[in-house]
Amino acid sequence: MSTVQSTNDLFAMLIQAKPPIDFPEGTVIFSKGDEGDTMYIVAEGSVTLSNGDKTVGKVTAPGLFGELALIDGSLRSLSAVADANTKLVVLPNNLFWILIHDTPYFSKLVLTTMAERLRDHDEATT
Repeated sequence: MSTVQSTNDLFAMLIQAKPPIDFPEGTVIFSKGDEGDTMYIVAEGSVTLSNGDKTVGKVTAPGLFGELALIDGSLRSLSAVADANTKLVVLPNNLFWILIHDTPYFSKLVLTTMAERLRDHDEATT
């Protein structure tokens, strides 16, 4: 099984694990400086991540965001807004850590996502 299939399979399982919540277009999911007690899986649609007026990324289905604040306990470093009618699976802090501890593929998914964002950021700034 390829990594892409494994990643897509894991996203599919996460999306089926909890019912997604609808976020209409333009909904602020969280703002920079908010406490971070949840991570989000994009089941449908897309979310823009921004720092003030500057767009720094876009997360499309299947994708995840909001993990950084859970990992280091910091406040949200970006704002997240639904670009279109979007469905998100909301993973609370306690479930996030259970999955990190008990599911190596979930841990790999989170780490891979963070590595990709770091590489994208590095490419954008060079």
